[in-house]
Amino acid sequence: MALDYTTKSGDTWDLIALNVYGSELKADWLMQNNPELIHIVRFDSGTVLSTPELPEEKSGDLPPWKAGA
Repeated sequence: MALDYTTKSGDTWDLIALNVYGSELKADWLMQNNPELIHIVRFDSGTVLSTPELPEEKSGDLPPWKAGA
């Protein structure tokens, strides 16, 4: 289920990803799901982004120490 995030002045993709998903490394996921906003580097307040749930990682995609091997 996709939720919305309303930006605050000065927000950046990586900061939003950190706040929403707990990792700035998920900024690419946000960008993929908001292609109409990809040109923005630093957001003004009031921009609404879609923040869909992250896809489940398949155990084959995980490194051995995360997969429990």
